[in-house]
Amino acid sequence: MTIPEAFQDQEIFVTGASGFVGKALIEKLLRSCPKLGRIYVLMRPKKGHTIEERLQQQWETRLYERLRREQPDARSKLVAIAGDVEQLGLGIAKADLERLRNVNIVYHSAASVRFDDALSTAILLNTRGTHELVKLALEWPQLKAFVHVSTTYSNPSVLEVEERVYPPLADWRTTIKLAETYDAQILDIFNLKYGNFQPNTYTFTKSLAEQVVNEYRDRLPIFIFRPSIVVSTIEEPMPGWADNFNGPTGLLVACGVGILRSQNCDPNIVADFVPADIVARTLITSVYKFMGESKSRTKDSELYVVNCATANISPITMGEVIEIGKTFIRKNPFEKTLWLPGGGMTTCPVLHFVRFCTMHLLMAIVVDTLLRLYNEKPFLMKLQRRIFAAFSALQVFAMTEWHFQNNNFRALHDVVPANEVSTFGFMQHANINYTEFFQHGIRGAKEFLLKESPESSSAARFRVKIFYVLDFLCRGIVYSFLLRLIFRFLVRLW
Repeated sequence: MTIPEAFQDQEIFVTGASGFVGKALIEKLLRSCPKLGRIYVLMRPKKGHTIEERLQQQWETRLYERLRREQPDARSKLVAIAGDVEQLGLGIAKADLERLRNVNIVYHSAASVRFDDALSTAILLNTRGTHELVKLALEWPQLKAFVHVSTTYSNPSVLEVEERVYPPLADWRTTIKLAETYDAQILDIFNLKYGNFQPNTYTFTKSLAEQVVNEYRDRLPIFIFRPSIVVSTIEEPMPGWADNFNGPTGLLVACGVGILRSQNCDPNIVADFVPADIVARTLITSVYKFMGESKSRTKDSELYVVNCATANISPITMGEVIEIGKTFIRKNPFEKTLWLPGGGMTTCPVLHFVRFCTMHLLMAIVVDTLLRLYNEKPFLMKLQRRIFAAFSALQVFAMTEWHFQNNNFRALHDVVPANEVSTFGFMQHANINYTEFFQHGIRGAKEFLLKESPESSSAARFRVKIFYVLDFLCRGIVYSFLLRLIFRFLVRLW
């Protein structure tokens, strides 16, 4: 059976459909499995828009342009379901629950990916939300596969991560009860101790969600899919598509506009990035493989876990990412550049602090002062505070290298029929040309995130040339001042 045939007439339920992974997954399902039944997507009203309006807005984005052109009727297969992962029963009405009774496949990708969420919020979204969906799925008699989308960093204290579930950091039922009972500020006080000193609430609550899944493995056809850091697409539906500033995309954009000059990071760490379209493909092939092996599984079988990680397939260091970005961005700069694109990494926290004060805060003060003089709203100091808070939350990830075993992930390529490798395979993209990949990613960031033309204007290129001169002059002045201080100090000692 081919993969599209396996998905023929299947009804699919997707949470997190408006997220990065959810969008890419839905587009790939509709385009490459055109005979599937329906895709029900869980959505909640947001910013004055109904769920139908939000779904239509998503359908009209550039991501779905190829799908609209090739299969204009595919929109009729998308059905919005009103609900909220943070609510009991996911906030789904009884009438909608009846519509979901014949669901065959569940993709649970909804989660809060903010690393600085309050503990109670992260628990309700990431842990209790998973349990609420699991309880609903127990009532769906036609269910064939339930995919819980986790993260390879759900157990950050383990540096050699295997494709298995690790011992719990806390009891998930007790943790949910605490979030339902106690004030958010009280829980935050005990956050580090209760969370076994996890780096943030995201990894802790995602780890607990895996415990929920593991406990129901003998009652549901369920498994865990762990992507690493999801980045822009490598091939389809277009190279370079992204919808957020997470991961290296945000790093390169911040360096490109000149507001990020220093990072307390080890440039020799091999980073683990996986393109969004590879995630979408393997989410589909993992279900294909899981359903095909359903008869061989027993209640005593270990939970099937897939580490969707590529560092041991296509390795690249953080330092190499920054160098590729700096080289290309200076040739194709952003339109909103505030200073010469650049920045550097250091493992020395003292040096980073000095750089942060002189290159980040000082520039923010100057820019915000000029904006006030022109009666414009200052923004850079506020932005620098957010950057500082974000990097503080991610510090452990910038200084630690993990190794993810991925035999189950690699095996997904082998189950793809030979005539479908170009559509659902991924190992043909091994040994990625990262220079070309990040060039597409930067163009995508300009187009999809900053709403600029993928190619720089002559004014942007000229501005960068001016910044070259100004940067050289400023460095000369600073170095001259420091040399003068050192000379005076040495004269006095003499």
